[in-house]
Amino acid sequence: MQQRRLGSEGPFVSAMGLGCMGMSDFYSNRDDHESIATILMGLDEGITFLDTADMYGVGENERLVGRAIVGRRNEVFLATKFGNVRAENGQFLGINGRPEYVKSACDASLKRLGVDTIDLYYQHRVDPNTPIEETVGAMSDLVAAGKVRYIGLSEAAPETIRRAHKVHPISALQTEYSLWTRDVEEDVLPTCRELGIAFVAYSPLGRGFLTGQIKKFEDLAEDDYRRFSPRFQGENFKKNLDLVAKIESLAKEKSCTPAQVALAWLFARGDDVIPIPGTKRRKYLSENIGALEVRLTSEELEKIEAIAPLGVAAGLRYPEANMHTVRR
Repeated sequence: MQQRRLGSEGPFVSAMGLGCMGMSDFYSNRDDHESIATILMGLDEGITFLDTADMYGVGENERLVGRAIVGRRNEVFLATKFGNVRAENGQFLGINGRPEYVKSACDASLKRLGVDTIDLYYQHRVDPNTPIEETVGAMSDLVAAGKVRYIGLSEAAPETIRRAHKVHPISALQTEYSLWTRDVEEDVLPTCRELGIAFVAYSPLGRGFLTGQIKKFEDLAEDDYRRFSPRFQGENFKKNLDLVAKIESLAKEKSCTPAQVALAWLFARGDDVIPIPGTKRRKYLSENIGALEVRLTSEELEKIEAIAPLGVAAGLRYPEANMHTVRR
């Protein structure tokens, strides 16, 4: 398995991670048995960078990951997150970055995961009511206590990243990045590179849209949260299908899948970019791993640039009511 370094001073991790969110929440057809089999297959193949969060399934995803890695903890680089607060019934209660909450959330995650240390602990969303210096200061205390090894941020704005990095080295920034979400290239990614922070790309397959598997809105189950995503609705859906069709054409020329093209493009963005495609099925994990063998020529990269320039996607990446929680 190829390796990539987590920041200028961090450890080496698998060049591709495994996003575990969908195993427990937001998508339909939960299957814990297949999900655990997928995690174990990933470990067998060298995908050791696992990504979860305390909000996924209101703690259920951390418990699932914890069960999966029993007996194999030393093979895993384990990342989880805090900050998005949900009630037991799943209702979102807001964002909390207060120091006392940071520490209690970490203890709760450690217990659910069944581990002594979290390898990478992210603030899931920036709390506008708590100075980032206070939140990161509490995260630094967790490192000093041996409960956390490295710390990261998610969906933070450049100035927030700079302020946080002055308090404690930030090893990774996790933010959405894909062929249809490229705005990070304007200022967030350059900031990470200036400071020596790894960029962990979530939703690298556009929440599944870039795989070419979703042909119409009705393909989404009734309880699939993507039904509320602007990019999956109405005219936006039709326009975004045109983008996928062009990627499918390029994939056919290369004898690979659209998903593999989308991931190969991210791998080509730099050794500091680590995609974490999520899946709960072994067959899709195998397909994603195959992307590591896909090499895009300079001509193909130019073609992709023409197909998917900055701002190509139709629609916001989150419902408008949620967009205020990103880039803070």
